[in-house]
Amino acid sequence: MWLKAIIFFAKFFILNLIRVILYIALNFIYTPYYMVTLKQLAKELNVSISTVSKALNNSEEIGEETIKRVKELAALYQYKPNKVALSLKQNKTKTIGVIIPDILNHFLAKVLFGIEREAVKYGYNIITCISNESLEQEKEGLRLLANGSVDGFILSVAEETQEKKEIEHFKRTISQGLPIVMFDRVAHDVLCDKVIVDDYDATYNATKSLLQEKRKNIVFITSIDGLSVGKLRERGYTKAILENNGNQPMVLKIKKKDDQQKKIMSFFKKNKNIDGVIAADSSSGIIAINTAIKLGLKVPKDISVIGFASKSDSYHTIPQLTTIRQHAKEIGAQAAQMLINRLQNKPVDEDVKTKIVKTSLIKSKSTL
Repeated sequence: MWLKAIIFFAKFFILNLIRVILYIALNFIYTPYYMVTLKQLAKELNVSISTVSKALNNSEEIGEETIKRVKELAALYQYKPNKVALSLKQNKTKTIGVIIPDILNHFLAKVLFGIEREAVKYGYNIITCISNESLEQEKEGLRLLANGSVDGFILSVAEETQEKKEIEHFKRTISQGLPIVMFDRVAHDVLCDKVIVDDYDATYNATKSLLQEKRKNIVFITSIDGLSVGKLRERGYTKAILENNGNQPMVLKIKKKDDQQKKIMSFFKKNKNIDGVIAADSSSGIIAINTAIKLGLKVPKDISVIGFASKSDSYHTIPQLTTIRQHAKEIGAQAAQMLINRLQNKPVDEDVKTKIVKTSLIKSKSTL
């Protein structure tokens, strides 16, 4: 799984590097010996600099004929606005800061891809920082980029930040006039836009589907208990179990220091009546289904397994893991749209919204 995430991120980085190199090369080939300015265009057309600027921006104050003349001359000289000058004049960088907790997480890498693809449509660049699940590194990333390098932030909260419940660095950034959009892992007490998944409903519905299959001993396995999304997923599972008369929740929590494979194997050996698994994360789901097979259980005859995972993750098991899909690229695109909309239209903390991206339960032979 980590290898796939590294390969995905490497491809993402290389493609962007190639695009930058091509852009520089093409500009070098086709750019005239000097960069034409608004002043030079105005002089040649015998109009004011203000007229040229307004014409290039299709101002209603300027006649159609003048706009046509200005744009034709600008195209002839391959005029391009000076981005540095524009950012100084408009006090905008057209750059978004993105802070993600884990570079090896396949889901986060796909969200980043969605953010970048959407941002480019609106003429924005992105700068990415990795918090490595550290509160201090998250604070440092915000501090470094809040010095005029970016117009706003898109981020997923670090694990340590959620465990310590620290939010002042987010509030401080917003008070500086820099909007934040949080995705997936969010701080609910921070007044900002958010894009989340229906974690609670997803596990509630997945557990209900196993109960409808007459599964009676369903365990919830999680290695993300310290995260807000992990807690929501456990609550959804617990509610579904308690609604079913006679059933009691079984929860296996795996810590970072634990050997995940050994702990799941040990739990299965001690609880031989388990006939269903809801996994809060992809690794737990993959290990659970492979462990069941090692113990001689037939999937799905003896046990059914459902886990949060991507399409590619499901290929790591035979039979394929039934997955709760989070639609990472859509989450990234929604987050980018929300931030850009706020940058263009609204104050940083006015009329904040939370968008919910619905998950999909993709059934495979592990539950059918």
